[in-house]
Amino acid sequence: MIKHSLLSVLALTAASAVTAQDLPNIQTDNDWFKSGETTIQELIARQANTGRAKNVILMIADGNGVGTNYATRLYVGQQKGKLGEEEVLPYETPDYHSALVKTYNINAQTPDSAPTAGAMNTGVKQRFNLINLTGDAIHDDCSTVAGNELTTFAEIVEGMGKSVGIVSTARLTHATPAAVYSKTANRNWEDSVPEGCTAQKDIAAQMIDAMTSGMLDIALGGGSRYFTPKDAATPNGGTGRRADGADLIADAKEAGIQYASNLEELNALDMSKPILGLWTDSHTSYEADRPATEPSLTDMTRTAIDFLSQNDEGFYLEIEAGRVDHANHAGNFARTAADGMIWTEAVALADEMTNDEDTLIIVTADHEHAIAFNGYCGRGTPIHGLCYGIAKEGEMHSDELNLADDGKPYSVITYTNGSGTILKQGEGKNDFSGSRPDVTQEEATDLDYLQQALIPMSSETHSGEDVAVYAKGPWAHLIDGTLEQNVIFHVMNHAINAE
Repeated sequence: MIKHSLLSVLALTAASAVTAQDLPNIQTDNDWFKSGETTIQELIARQANTGRAKNVILMIADGNGVGTNYATRLYVGQQKGKLGEEEVLPYETPDYHSALVKTYNINAQTPDSAPTAGAMNTGVKQRFNLINLTGDAIHDDCSTVAGNELTTFAEIVEGMGKSVGIVSTARLTHATPAAVYSKTANRNWEDSVPEGCTAQKDIAAQMIDAMTSGMLDIALGGGSRYFTPKDAATPNGGTGRRADGADLIADAKEAGIQYASNLEELNALDMSKPILGLWTDSHTSYEADRPATEPSLTDMTRTAIDFLSQNDEGFYLEIEAGRVDHANHAGNFARTAADGMIWTEAVALADEMTNDEDTLIIVTADHEHAIAFNGYCGRGTPIHGLCYGIAKEGEMHSDELNLADDGKPYSVITYTNGSGTILKQGEGKNDFSGSRPDVTQEEATDLDYLQQALIPMSSETHSGEDVAVYAKGPWAHLIDGTLEQNVIFHVMNHAINAE
């Protein structure tokens, strides 16, 4: 009886099926309908590339989870004069395969950048605050390093004769870039290790070792103070922090590695020799504040790909937009968006400079932030501003700001915690009270505005939400469904070894 009923339903469905040709013109002539049909045809025409990847580019926008990416999409579209919601970022097109990624660490529901980047570079999920060590290693315990070191993707491709590079808007010793070359029991051991620790060097020293050994061929980013003796002048106008007195920049130069401290020096380098570029004492400038003398993320991307492409055997390049994360931590979405926008330009440039036939490009994030979005806003509401109402006619929002039950307008974006908290501290350490301030649209869209947050914290936190991953090139179709973060390594490794 059940089988008979099912067959009847299927027959009825087939008999009543409607083709696009049977639909009214007001539907088929609609721009949304036609664009949907175009997308379907593009997806149908998509073919799996099962060739071997000569090159792999792993592009990580630190902290650019699904929510942050959504906000960046609207911001980029609005900077182009669009309403914003309809914008398509370079990696959101049908020629990219996509999936969701679970970002937790083996001992943390909310992840840290070090083990998330490490998972993508080794194929193994790792412990909070550790880089490229197995789960048997213990945070801050140097004695647990030996015997727990994991082999990195960079080490694998170097053994195949490929070149390796890193680009970051963070310090080159920071978690995400360090995951390319470092193995450490504490991601914060950037310029020193505890007394008596002989199992590993500090992260900066490991990076210079990687460059002098030939494993790392080009490294561009920030952080010169970790390579410079304590109290000595850095090439960027600050002072060094290395208590051991080592001058790692001088060591690199002595080993034949070229050094640049600004854009002019970078552009003057000989492209036939290894390159180290450090533009700032700590992280590079936010894109919204970057001086013209400092290379942008797109400048660094272009130089790195030009340099690495000289190797006929191919290359591995990790590119990080690290300051997307930092601006989110500050609760300052205007700077998050500006860094997110140039990130999208770097992705487009990397795609343009390489061949889909032999280059696997993977675009993702290491984790999301505690970012939240308020409704109900009309189309075109400035994503970094206050929420306008929905108009009854047309597409554009009304000119009236939506008001909360306290009678005050509210921003589209808030953070669930952070320094923009609406609560104000009283006389006691744990004494918080207060109400939301009244904000104007001009104030909310100012570069320095901190979005309102609930829980008071000096720095907004990560969240454990999934992030997205997008891929094109050889074996990009393996990026599908919902994946553990360490699977990204396995896609890259399969692509470079495919028969």
